[in-house]
Amino acid sequence: MSSTDPRRELLLEEQACFALYSASRAVTDVYRPLLAELGLTYPQYLVLLVLWERDSRPVKEIGEALQLDYGTLSPLLKRLEANGLVTRHRLASDERSVAIGLTGRGRELRERAAGIPSAIGCALGLDDEARRELITTLRSITASTRTTTEGT
Repeated sequence: MSSTDPRRELLLEEQACFALYSASRAVTDVYRPLLAELGLTYPQYLVLLVLWERDSRPVKEIGEALQLDYGTLSPLLKRLEANGLVTRHRLASDERSVAIGLTGRGRELRERAAGIPSAIGCALGLDDEARRELITTLRSITASTRTTTEGT
């Protein structure tokens, strides 16, 4: 039950969803020029982050890590492959599954991207502790809303 004045409940400034949406767009806007220097879009960068963490992963695993369905992920992977950053190969253990691996260019791009997290940290205006707290809060929101929507 909310103690908010009922007349204020439908004001835009009172909407958590709009605050999250605005913050997400603002942060993505900070990434855009940094990633443009690397020839990447933000979603492509996210795929590479997953692969830089551990190379040669099944498409399904990448999708789970990024919370993306196959229809959204597949075009991203095709563009990364066309740009010479990743390759596709069938898993020896399961011929039906496709794994995505980094090319030499994809691995080299990691070095060029190394300064992006600190640039974003500066743009957010948060110290490491506040940034970690924000991440924890956002993950909690994600988990709570997924639990709520899965139950309906």
